[in-house]
Amino acid sequence: MKILVTGTEGYIGSLLAPILMQHGHEVIGVDTGFYKVGWLYNGTELTAKTQNKDIRHITKEDLQGAEAVVHLAELSNDPAGQLSPNVTYDINHKGSLRLAELAKASGVRRFVYTSSCSVYGVASEDYVTEESKVNPQTAYAECKTLVERDVKLLADDGFSPTFVRNATAYGASPRMRFDIVLNNLAGLAWTTQEIKMTSDGTPWRPLVHLLDICKAIVCTLEAERNIVHNQIFNVGDTASNYQVKEIAQIVAEVFTGCKLSFGDSGADNRSYRVSSLED
Repeated sequence: MKILVTGTEGYIGSLLAPILMQHGHEVIGVDTGFYKVGWLYNGTELTAKTQNKDIRHITKEDLQGAEAVVHLAELSNDPAGQLSPNVTYDINHKGSLRLAELAKASGVRRFVYTSSCSVYGVASEDYVTEESKVNPQTAYAECKTLVERDVKLLADDGFSPTFVRNATAYGASPRMRFDIVLNNLAGLAWTTQEIKMTSDGTPWRPLVHLLDICKAIVCTLEAERNIVHNQIFNVGDTASNYQVKEIAQIVAEVFTGCKLSFGDSGADNRSYRVSSLED
């Protein structure tokens, strides 16, 4: 299968593209190149040919011959999203919708959109499922819900979108991110020997390893169309829901001599436990 992957030079994409190639797929990459010099390690034997381009500028020519699109490339965290919400909406919502519309018009049959469990925001249920009401609290999460809503309307016999709502990722990548909770706490423990929480750590977060996200995307692309057509899937493990303070305690125990302290209730009220299909 010929697959266009956006964000091949990012945290997930730098691992996903080689994995897809190992599965025998032809991968075309698109990335802005913002993190081009940010290699943590040289850990992949294969790399996809990548065009440095903003997703808002992708053309029909770029999609020529593609049978599927995996869309990863967006402004990818809450602080960046909140810094300039208008830019976030322009890229993450309008840019993603434009890409899906262009893919459909170009004859692309599969479209995998990487959404996020952050759409659940402040959950009113013990465990949220794909049928639970979304409650986004940030521009980043709001855009995810808008893209899901709008791209679902494009689905028909010739265009099959699937939405994977990823839990909070962790794990090593050549294009590492240290702004997500487990990676951030591990980075602090290693570099400063101290985790100084500014909150009490009571909110819940679901965790999923980076390679499991890649596996879920590969499975989605290779699944029978009727199984994944216009469906939403939580990607994670129901057993891997933790309070942030539990994550901090686990990390502190792994790094010998690491000091751990907690603060008061934080301003971030997001808290959700996610129910996910397991192997």
